[in-house]
Amino acid sequence: MKRATVTLPDDLADAVESYARNQEARPALTAVVQSALRQFLTQRGYLGRRCSLRITPAKHGSGLTDVSQEHDRYFAESVPKSGAHK
Repeated sequence: MKRATVTLPDDLADAVESYARNQEARPALTAVVQSALRQFLTQRGYLGRRCSLRITPAKHGSGLTDVSQEHDRYFAESVPKSGAHK
């Protein structure tokens, strides 16, 4: 990873500070600058677009309605039981 020291003019520094202050979870300056630079270079064709996560729902569900709450129990029931643990 390359490190860089960047001097921001007052108007950019104020805008970045205002943006960070208005976020629910205040991001680090590094994260804001990396995100802005990534978007800038992607829009100009110098950086490939990142693929977003795409989840395709199953055509047929399990019929169970409590899996999100009881996932540990369902997982434990699906794992074959073996001999005693040492």
